[in-house]
Amino acid sequence: MANTPSAKKAIRKIAARTEVNKDRRSRMRSFLRKVEEAIASGDKGAATAALKAAEPEMMRSAQKGVVHKNTASRKISRLSQRVKAIGA
Repeated sequence: MANTPSAKKAIRKIAARTEVNKDRRSRMRSFLRKVEEAIASGDKGAATAALKAAEPEMMRSAQKGVVHKNTASRKISRLSQRVKAIGA
């Protein structure tokens, strides 16, 4: 258990940041799930619209440090490949 005031404050800060990051991660995953569902249904228009909404959300979460920048880019790239393949 933390004894010093600074260590106690650090614990409070970490807890608060963890809550914010959980919310951000959950929001990001919701957007990704909408893209996945649109791809599964085979609706290219809906999938494109969902991807267009998910992309800035992913990059925002990368910018905020929730996920790594390369992870976000990789996920966007793979999703856009799958959306592109729907029509083919």
